[in-house]
Amino acid sequence: MYKVTFNNKNKVFFNTLKANVDQYFTDNNLKKTGNWKLYLKTIILIPAATGIYISLLFAPLTPFWGIVLSGLFGFTLASIGFNVMHDSCHGSYSSRGWVNDIMGLTMNALGGNAFFWKLKHNIVHHTYTNIDGIDDDINNKPFMRECSTQKWYPPHQYQHYYMFVLYGFTSLFLLFITDYIKYVTKKVYTTPLKPMDFKEHLVFWVSKALYVGFTIVLPIMVVGWEAWLVGFLVMHFVLGLTLALVFQLAHVVEHAEFDVAGIEPKKIENEWAIHQVKTTADFGAESKLLSWFAGGLNFQIEHHLFPRISHIHYPALRKIVEKTCNDFGLRYNYFPTLGAAIASHFRFMRQLGQRPVPNMNGNLPQDAAA
Repeated sequence: MYKVTFNNKNKVFFNTLKANVDQYFTDNNLKKTGNWKLYLKTIILIPAATGIYISLLFAPLTPFWGIVLSGLFGFTLASIGFNVMHDSCHGSYSSRGWVNDIMGLTMNALGGNAFFWKLKHNIVHHTYTNIDGIDDDINNKPFMRECSTQKWYPPHQYQHYYMFVLYGFTSLFLLFITDYIKYVTKKVYTTPLKPMDFKEHLVFWVSKALYVGFTIVLPIMVVGWEAWLVGFLVMHFVLGLTLALVFQLAHVVEHAEFDVAGIEPKKIENEWAIHQVKTTADFGAESKLLSWFAGGLNFQIEHHLFPRISHIHYPALRKIVEKTCNDFGLRYNYFPTLGAAIASHFRFMRQLGQRPVPNMNGNLPQDAAA
């Protein structure tokens, strides 16, 4: 693993921000974990997904409504991932660890693996955000170029168009390829995995088998392979596109900063918290509908600074975070709507897709040359 550290010796910004946030919870006598609003989401979303699944198997649906319900199923599963799984795997769903562990298994129900996700997301992505060479979330090479330090290939000039198609295959790729790569190589990108104990090995294989049984074997037995294949692909395309877009809009947009790790140890000039602010963006914070379905992941700056605080509290924390950023002269990256964030992502990917400009010697930068 490449060694990257932050200048955390004098964490003035984060210490000030944390004190302001802690004061908010003290003044309002609130816990930092989830509350009835999150639990209400859970009892709406999980039964809704279950009902759609049963309807797809046993209701007399026309092909049109089968496709519509399959897409809705994928969207509902994505919302479960944003709301239930995400908070649980961060330990912010409940103050009880065993509740977080159980609800975190919704990641396995989506076809992934909570053990791998916690390392990939909680540790790697949240620590080394937008650092090329470590952050696996921007490791989509060679298909896409997501920062200037990644090599350029001619097809990248069209990536702002085909990226949406690739995003649609995100969950299928996770289900059939990336989890097994992590399992065999025992690492996430360049970061070694901590050893899996017997329980984690068992959970991995049993949950994968159950997922295949409930989403492939049983549906084929009930509705036939043709109807299953169409529904399965539609469901996963909507699921993958929704998941990928929400996470991409938080980091791979205009004004978000990037860095790169190399063979030699590197020290980031800023403290960790400032790095999080500079590499992350919020979007559509005023939309209650978006915030509900996205599990507060449109408040990504707040989430990256306080990942163990439930997303239920992010709307209130946003004002505190933005004010503190302004006090310290830090740019607070924000897009007022979902559409504005998508447009920024489109422009940013289009820009990165252009052939890099040669330097004064007429050569392409070494890190960007194909």
